[in-house]
Amino acid sequence: MDIGGIIMIVALVIVMPVGVLMSMVVLAGALGSLIGGNSDLDNVTDDGEPNEYLALANTNHYE
Repeated sequence: MDIGGIIMIVALVIVMPVGVLMSMVVLAGALGSLIGGNSDLDNVTDDGEPNEYLALANTNHYE
């Protein structure tokens, strides 16, 4: 059996998809830190108290 063919199959089936997924992890982390950094600050009133959205998010619905 040709070893070059086996190497190409392994590269196309295993190495390439893993590389694409790992690059997307870096992109998702960068976008998450840029977009979601101040999301809790939007849910605070001018007095510094949490509004109803933040209060609802912090409640335990299983109690």
